[in-house]
Amino acid sequence: MSLSLAQFIILGITSFALSGILTAPVRSLAIRVGAMDAPTLERKTQKEPVPYLGGVSIALTVSIITYAAVIASDSTTSTFYLASFVLVPALFMALMGLIDDLKGLQPLPRLAIQTLAGIVVSIVLVSTDTMGVAFNNSVLDIGISILWIVGICNSINFFDNIDGGAAGTVGIATLGIAFISYSRQQELVSALAIVTGGATFGFLLWNKAPAKIYMGDAGALFLGVLLSVLTIRLNPGIVPNWKSLTIPPILLAIPILDTCIAVFSRIKRGISPFQGGKDHLSHRLVRKGLERKTAAISLWGLGAVFGLLAISIYTWPDSLGTQLISATLTLWILLYIWFWKIPSED
Repeated sequence: MSLSLAQFIILGITSFALSGILTAPVRSLAIRVGAMDAPTLERKTQKEPVPYLGGVSIALTVSIITYAAVIASDSTTSTFYLASFVLVPALFMALMGLIDDLKGLQPLPRLAIQTLAGIVVSIVLVSTDTMGVAFNNSVLDIGISILWIVGICNSINFFDNIDGGAAGTVGIATLGIAFISYSRQQELVSALAIVTGGATFGFLLWNKAPAKIYMGDAGALFLGVLLSVLTIRLNPGIVPNWKSLTIPPILLAIPILDTCIAVFSRIKRGISPFQGGKDHLSHRLVRKGLERKTAAISLWGLGAVFGLLAISIYTWPDSLGTQLISATLTLWILLYIWFWKIPSED
């Protein structure tokens, strides 16, 4: 698979357009079958029912564009299999999310399925030697990969709690992945990242406030698998390796921050971490007086800041790497403290 910069840009634009087009019939289908997110719970912030099968259009777009690009640019089967090692587990998780959207699944069975998928994907990554930065210990590599995949899947799912918040932030993160992987000549990682970014931004046209459709668990889990696997495969090439290992969590710093704030605040209040609530970053920003649209844009801005920090660490690893990593960690901790001090409930 060999694509020029212009072709990569075309991939992004095409996926953006296709996602925007496909979301319309998917929205109509969701309304027809009654797949609506009604504001029947206290934690729901919308005023009217909103269809929530938008993840179907994202998954279809990424799959169609990726396989079309592979077939058009490379006749070998190796690239097809490498792409499938990412897309098939993501589609499996999307299917589980779709069932959850339509029928509802309990947290423990859902976590068990996520863990099983994480185990399979991690074993494949290690056995095919496609991890970007490895620890040279198969057991450790598999264990950390499982935790990362399951953690990011749940993090993106948790983060999808305000119009456009998750879609915009995920799109920004994929641009960071695409930039670094393209400059490292990791063409498949870069292509998947730019296609995912295009599909997510195309969906954002419908998902921004006031949202006409939600991505649902199907979309959040699909994107969670893609982001986790793409960041595992990403090889920034920074020496020593510990600097390379900081890039993925920095790119996803805001969804991770949201998950930490929500989970730890629920544990402190003696409730289940899996119980929904209005204790996420977006809710806290609204509680501070921001409008919902402004809160989402603020999260995009924070995601962009951390994305630029990750790219800066990658660009100047020797001269500024350690200082930038220290500054990034300090910023993340300060944000954690600031958000923690905002009440978890109305």
